[in-house]
Amino acid sequence: MEYLLVIPARYASSRLPGKPLVEIAGLPMIVRTFLQCRKAVAAERIIVATDDQRIGDVCDEHNINWVLTSEKCLTGTDRIAEVARKINVPCYINVQGDEPIFNPDDITNLIDAAERQPRTVICGRTPITDTNDYASPACPKVVTSLDGSLIYMSRAPIPGNKEGVLVKAWRQVCAYAFPRELLLSYADFAAKTPIEQIEDIEILRFLELGNKVQMIDMSDVSVPVDFPGDIEKVEARLLQASI
Repeated sequence: MEYLLVIPARYASSRLPGKPLVEIAGLPMIVRTFLQCRKAVAAERIIVATDDQRIGDVCDEHNINWVLTSEKCLTGTDRIAEVARKINVPCYINVQGDEPIFNPDDITNLIDAAERQPRTVICGRTPITDTNDYASPACPKVVTSLDGSLIYMSRAPIPGNKEGVLVKAWRQVCAYAFPRELLLSYADFAAKTPIEQIEDIEILRFLELGNKVQMIDMSDVSVPVDFPGDIEKVEARLLQASI
Protein backbone atom coordinates (compact mmCIF):
# COMPACT_ATOMS: atom_id res chain seq x y z
CA MET A 1 0.00 0.00 0.00
CA GLU A 2 1.29 3.43 -0.92
CA TYR A 3 1.01 5.85 2.00
CA LEU A 4 2.48 8.97 3.58
CA LEU A 5 3.03 9.42 7.31
CA VAL A 6 2.13 12.99 8.25
CA ILE A 7 3.08 14.61 11.56
CA PRO A 8 0.97 17.76 12.10
CA ALA A 9 2.80 20.35 14.22
CA ARG A 10 1.05 23.60 15.11
CA TYR A 11 3.21 26.25 16.78
CA ALA A 12 0.43 27.97 18.71
CA SER A 13 -0.84 26.12 21.78
CA SER A 14 -2.90 27.67 24.54
CA ARG A 15 -1.52 25.25 27.14
CA LEU A 16 2.07 25.03 25.89
CA PRO A 17 3.08 27.74 23.36
CA GLY A 18 5.67 26.61 20.81
CA LYS A 19 5.02 23.02 21.86
CA PRO A 20 6.68 21.24 18.89
CA LEU A 21 9.99 22.97 19.66
CA VAL A 22 10.02 22.33 23.41
CA GLU A 23 13.18 20.42 24.27
CA ILE A 24 12.87 16.92 25.70
CA ALA A 25 16.13 15.43 26.93
CA GLY A 26 18.09 17.72 24.61
CA LEU A 27 16.04 17.38 21.41
CA PRO A 28 13.03 19.37 20.13
CA MET A 29 9.83 17.38 20.59
CA ILE A 30 9.05 17.34 16.85
CA VAL A 31 12.46 15.73 16.19
CA ARG A 32 11.86 13.05 18.82
CA THR A 33 8.45 12.30 17.30
CA PHE A 34 10.02 11.98 13.85
CA LEU A 35 12.74 9.66 15.15
CA GLN A 36 10.14 7.35 16.69
CA CYS A 37 8.19 7.26 13.42
CA ARG A 38 11.38 6.54 11.46
CA LYS A 39 11.80 3.31 13.44
CA ALA A 40 8.70 2.02 11.61
CA VAL A 41 8.65 3.99 8.34
CA ALA A 42 11.37 5.10 5.91
CA ALA A 43 12.29 8.79 6.28
CA GLU A 44 11.21 9.60 2.72
CA ARG A 45 7.66 8.50 3.60
CA ILE A 46 7.44 10.92 6.54
CA ILE A 47 6.56 14.61 6.35
CA VAL A 48 5.90 17.26 9.00
CA ALA A 49 2.95 19.55 8.28
CA THR A 50 3.34 22.85 10.12
CA ASP A 51 2.02 26.38 10.13
CA ASP A 52 5.26 28.00 11.27
CA GLN A 53 8.61 28.60 9.58
CA ARG A 54 10.45 28.12 12.89
CA ILE A 55 9.35 24.48 12.98
CA GLY A 56 10.36 24.13 9.34
CA ASP A 57 13.82 25.50 10.14
CA VAL A 58 14.30 22.86 12.85
CA CYS A 59 13.16 20.18 10.40
CA ASP A 60 15.75 21.41 7.89
CA GLU A 61 18.47 21.18 10.56
CA HIS A 62 17.58 17.52 11.13
CA ASN A 63 16.94 16.54 7.47
CA ILE A 64 13.20 16.06 8.02
CA ASN A 65 10.80 16.59 5.11
CA TRP A 66 8.21 19.26 5.86
CA VAL A 67 5.53 21.36 4.22
CA LEU A 68 4.08 24.72 5.24
CA THR A 69 0.31 24.65 5.73
CA SER A 70 -2.28 27.29 6.56
CA GLU A 71 -2.61 28.87 10.00
CA LYS A 72 -6.38 28.62 9.51
CA CYS A 73 -6.69 24.81 9.62
CA LEU A 74 -9.48 23.94 12.05
CA THR A 75 -7.80 20.75 13.29
CA GLY A 76 -4.77 18.57 12.74
CA THR A 77 -6.90 16.40 10.46
CA ASP A 78 -7.74 19.44 8.30
CA ARG A 79 -3.99 20.13 8.15
CA ILE A 80 -3.38 16.60 6.86
CA ALA A 81 -6.14 17.11 4.29
CA GLU A 82 -4.24 20.17 3.07
CA VAL A 83 -1.20 17.93 2.58
CA ALA A 84 -3.42 15.44 0.75
CA ARG A 85 -4.36 18.11 -1.79
CA LYS A 86 -0.65 18.63 -2.53
CA ILE A 87 0.60 15.02 -2.34
CA ASN A 88 -1.71 12.35 -3.74
CA VAL A 89 -1.44 8.90 -2.14
CA PRO A 90 -4.26 6.47 -1.22
CA CYS A 91 -3.65 6.60 2.54
CA TYR A 92 -2.30 9.06 5.11
CA ILE A 93 -0.96 7.81 8.43
CA ASN A 94 -1.17 10.43 11.17
CA VAL A 95 1.01 10.53 14.29
CA GLN A 96 0.58 13.69 16.33
CA GLY A 97 3.57 15.98 16.75
CA ASP A 98 3.25 15.88 20.53
CA GLU A 99 3.94 12.12 20.77
CA PRO A 100 7.73 12.04 21.37
CA ILE A 101 7.85 8.45 22.65
CA PHE A 102 5.23 6.91 20.39
CA ASN A 103 5.56 3.14 20.00
CA PRO A 104 6.82 2.26 16.48
CA ASP A 105 5.07 -1.13 16.70
CA ASP A 106 1.75 0.71 16.94
CA ILE A 107 2.56 2.51 13.68
CA THR A 108 3.28 -0.82 11.99
CA ASN A 109 0.00 -2.27 13.28
CA LEU A 110 -1.86 0.84 12.10
CA ILE A 111 -0.45 0.48 8.58
CA ASP A 112 -1.36 -3.23 8.56
CA ALA A 113 -4.93 -2.39 9.60
CA ALA A 114 -5.16 0.25 6.86
CA GLU A 115 -4.08 -2.34 4.29
CA ARG A 116 -6.85 -4.69 5.48
CA GLN A 117 -9.50 -1.92 5.49
CA PRO A 118 -8.36 0.62 2.90
CA ARG A 119 -11.68 2.49 2.78
CA THR A 120 -12.09 2.93 6.54
CA VAL A 121 -10.80 5.54 8.98
CA ILE A 122 -8.75 3.76 11.67
CA CYS A 123 -7.76 5.04 15.11
CA GLY A 124 -6.04 3.64 18.20
CA ARG A 125 -7.25 2.91 21.71
CA THR A 126 -5.76 1.51 24.91
CA PRO A 127 -7.29 0.56 28.30
CA ILE A 128 -7.52 3.18 31.04
CA THR A 129 -6.08 2.00 34.34
CA ASP A 130 -5.76 5.35 36.14
CA THR A 131 -8.88 6.89 37.69
CA ASN A 132 -7.39 10.35 37.11
CA ASP A 133 -7.26 9.69 33.35
CA TYR A 134 -10.84 8.41 33.46
CA ALA A 135 -12.00 11.66 35.09
CA SER A 136 -9.76 14.03 33.12
CA PRO A 137 -11.33 16.09 30.30
CA ALA A 138 -7.88 16.11 28.67
CA CYS A 139 -8.22 12.37 28.02
CA PRO A 140 -10.74 11.40 25.29
CA LYS A 141 -12.58 8.21 26.22
CA VAL A 142 -13.71 5.65 23.63
CA VAL A 143 -16.81 3.44 23.42
CA THR A 144 -17.01 0.84 20.66
CA SER A 145 -19.28 -1.89 19.34
CA LEU A 146 -18.27 -5.54 19.74
CA ASP A 147 -16.38 -5.46 16.43
CA GLY A 148 -14.35 -2.41 17.49
CA SER A 149 -16.28 0.17 15.49
CA LEU A 150 -16.39 3.54 17.22
CA ILE A 151 -19.78 4.35 18.76
CA TYR A 152 -18.78 7.53 20.55
CA MET A 153 -15.79 9.40 21.94
CA SER A 154 -16.02 11.88 24.80
CA ARG A 155 -14.01 13.92 27.27
CA ALA A 156 -16.57 12.85 29.87
CA PRO A 157 -15.94 9.64 31.86
CA ILE A 158 -17.58 6.98 29.65
CA PRO A 159 -18.79 4.29 29.83
CA GLY A 160 -20.31 5.56 33.06
CA ASN A 161 -22.28 3.92 35.86
CA LYS A 162 -24.47 4.86 38.82
CA GLU A 163 -21.51 4.79 41.21
CA GLY A 164 -19.45 7.09 39.00
CA VAL A 165 -16.35 4.89 39.29
CA LEU A 166 -13.97 3.37 36.76
CA VAL A 167 -14.99 -0.19 35.91
CA LYS A 168 -13.59 -0.63 32.40
CA ALA A 169 -12.74 2.09 29.92
CA TRP A 170 -10.43 2.96 27.03
CA ARG A 171 -8.67 6.14 25.99
CA GLN A 172 -7.89 7.30 22.51
CA VAL A 173 -4.37 6.94 21.19
CA CYS A 174 -3.98 9.80 18.72
CA ALA A 175 -2.76 7.92 15.67
CA TYR A 176 -4.93 7.49 12.59
CA ALA A 177 -5.11 6.09 9.07
CA PHE A 178 -7.15 8.18 6.64
CA PRO A 179 -8.25 7.08 3.16
CA ARG A 180 -7.74 10.07 0.86
CA GLU A 181 -11.38 10.30 -0.28
CA LEU A 182 -12.76 10.40 3.27
CA LEU A 183 -10.07 12.83 4.39
CA LEU A 184 -10.93 15.30 1.64
CA SER A 185 -14.67 14.98 2.35
CA TYR A 186 -13.92 15.73 6.00
CA ALA A 187 -12.10 18.94 5.10
CA ASP A 188 -14.67 19.92 2.45
CA PHE A 189 -17.25 20.26 5.21
CA ALA A 190 -15.26 23.41 6.09
CA ALA A 191 -16.57 23.68 9.66
CA LYS A 192 -16.58 21.73 12.87
CA THR A 193 -19.68 19.55 13.18
CA PRO A 194 -21.96 20.16 16.21
CA ILE A 195 -20.76 17.35 18.50
CA GLU A 196 -17.16 17.81 17.39
CA GLN A 197 -17.48 21.44 18.47
CA ILE A 198 -18.94 20.55 21.88
CA GLU A 199 -16.49 17.76 22.70
CA ASP A 200 -13.50 19.34 20.93
CA ILE A 201 -12.60 15.92 19.49
CA GLU A 202 -11.91 16.10 15.76
CA ILE A 203 -12.46 12.39 14.98
CA LEU A 204 -16.16 12.85 15.80
CA ARG A 205 -16.64 14.77 12.54
CA PHE A 206 -16.23 11.50 10.64
CA LEU A 207 -19.03 9.91 12.70
CA GLU A 208 -21.31 12.92 12.27
CA LEU A 209 -20.75 12.78 8.51
CA GLY A 210 -21.84 9.14 8.53
CA ASN A 211 -18.45 7.45 8.19
CA LYS A 212 -17.28 4.37 10.05
CA VAL A 213 -14.27 4.66 12.35
CA GLN A 214 -12.54 1.40 13.27
CA MET A 215 -10.63 1.33 16.55
CA ILE A 216 -7.61 -0.94 16.97
CA ASP A 217 -5.76 -1.84 20.15
CA MET A 218 -2.47 -0.09 20.79
CA SER A 219 0.07 -0.07 23.60
CA ASP A 220 0.00 2.31 26.55
CA VAL A 221 3.53 3.60 25.87
CA SER A 222 2.19 6.82 24.36
CA VAL A 223 2.50 9.93 26.57
CA PRO A 224 1.00 12.90 24.70
CA VAL A 225 2.46 16.23 25.80
CA ASP A 226 -0.49 18.50 26.59
CA PHE A 227 0.81 20.32 29.66
CA PRO A 228 4.29 21.42 30.88
CA GLY A 229 4.20 18.65 33.51
CA ASP A 230 3.93 16.02 30.76
CA ILE A 231 7.51 16.78 29.72
CA GLU A 232 8.75 15.39 33.02
CA LYS A 233 6.70 12.22 32.46
CA VAL A 234 8.26 11.71 29.04
CA GLU A 235 11.80 12.33 30.26
CA ALA A 236 11.22 9.87 33.12
CA ARG A 237 10.14 7.23 30.59
CA LEU A 238 13.26 7.93 28.54
CA LEU A 239 15.39 7.26 31.59
CA GLN A 240 13.53 4.03 32.39
CA ALA A 241 13.80 2.44 28.98
CA SER A 242 15.56 2.67 25.67
CA ILE A 243 12.95 4.55 23.65
